[in-house]
Amino acid sequence: MSALLLLCVLYFVYHFIKDRHNAGVLVLYGNVDIRQVDLGFRIPGRIESVSFEEGDLVKKGDIVAILDKDPYEADYAAAKAQLAQSAANFAKLEKGNRPQEIEEAKAVVKERKAALENAEILFKRAGQQVKVGATSQQAYDDALAQTVQSEALLQSAKEALSLAEEGFRLEDIEAGLAAMDVTKAQLESARINLNDTKILSPSNGYILTRVREPGAIVAPGSVVYTLSLHEPVWIRAYVSETDLGLLKPGMEASVTTDTFPDKPYKGQIGFISPQAEFTPKTVQTPELRTDLVYRLRVIVDDPKGELRQGMPVTVKLNTGG
Repeated sequence: MSALLLLCVLYFVYHFIKDRHNAGVLVLYGNVDIRQVDLGFRIPGRIESVSFEEGDLVKKGDIVAILDKDPYEADYAAAKAQLAQSAANFAKLEKGNRPQEIEEAKAVVKERKAALENAEILFKRAGQQVKVGATSQQAYDDALAQTVQSEALLQSAKEALSLAEEGFRLEDIEAGLAAMDVTKAQLESARINLNDTKILSPSNGYILTRVREPGAIVAPGSVVYTLSLHEPVWIRAYVSETDLGLLKPGMEASVTTDTFPDKPYKGQIGFISPQAEFTPKTVQTPELRTDLVYRLRVIVDDPKGELRQGMPVTVKLNTGG
């Protein structure tokens, strides 16, 4: 009985080695690993519509869900109006006062100058009259006060004219420009938020899960769909240290599945881990789970989308031996 068992073991080992290294071919076993993307909104709101069901095929750029746009359209309109207002204010600061405003300031100066001249005449006359007792001291004091007031009003008018002719200060112009830049940024932010009321598919793929329904209130980052991407599709496999030296990135590979054993898929090694790890429990027998192996990634060409997440596959690599 023991002899028979020994022969069986030798037979198994012989064919195992033959299959793995026959004609320089290294055979590995792994599973299909497809990237998944959780799709959600960057802004909060109420979901207005969702366009796909689980299992549906979507193409890159397809609109998969839409938020209620009304609040964001209102924000965009308000930001647009604020930009128009700040732009008009900056244009006013940059161009300075209109010619009509300068002429108006000149007219005020002439009016104040005439008022001062008249006040000086009245003050001079009151001075002469108070000497001969023809008027009271109060009238003289009132004429003096009027003259002083007229001088102050004329000086104020002259300063206003000077400011009108010189235009606005550089600091005011720069402040107006900065205010306009702020409103431009606010408008751009409102535009981005309005665009973010739509979720666009980032790639071709299948809807794996549909998490939310129309009417749901969602926070930023809440998952609405999970998308299984068409590309890239790769195989997660493991190689022992003794076979590691036979492999290198870019090496061509042939991948087959149990579903289509006679239909190989073309692939190539895209990544070989530099760090050893214990063999995953789902890959090898209990006796081999404590062995150290190196993870590798085989990128597969699957134009018809026949490979599925987690599907077990066989990888054959031509090592040239």
